[in-house]
Amino acid sequence: MKVKQISVVLENKSGRLNAVANLLAANGINIRALSIADTSAYGILRLIVNDPELAYKVLREASFTVSLTEVIGVEMPDEPGGLARVLNILDCHGINIEYLYAFVSSVQGKAMVIFRVENIEEAIACLQKENIRIVEGELLYQM
Repeated sequence: MKVKQISVVLENKSGRLNAVANLLAANGINIRALSIADTSAYGILRLIVNDPELAYKVLREASFTVSLTEVIGVEMPDEPGGLARVLNILDCHGINIEYLYAFVSSVQGKAMVIFRVENIEEAIACLQKENIRIVEGELLYQM
């Protein structure tokens, strides 16, 4: 049920994001989703890719500061209140969300959100109990 996310620390200067994108492309790694959070000195690029282990390896070998993090992919209705319902469930169970980002789902009428939470196992259990679909990593990598 967990998804492997690549996180890359990038200096906040021209060409660094381009270097990552080109390195991944040269190694046949397809980006499925991404998010960038930045400060004046650096940024954190978070990626869901089709082959996280290979992405980690090639980025590491190219001297990028990179890590693998477990997150969850949550499918929800693409309609007003879809995200609010999921957030309410997590809030009712006292699960803190560290960050999240969304991307287009390949399923008509559905939205996909990546969540990084404090207690991933508890989050999965409470969402499944409420019939919220957690998308397995292997399926997400191929979307």
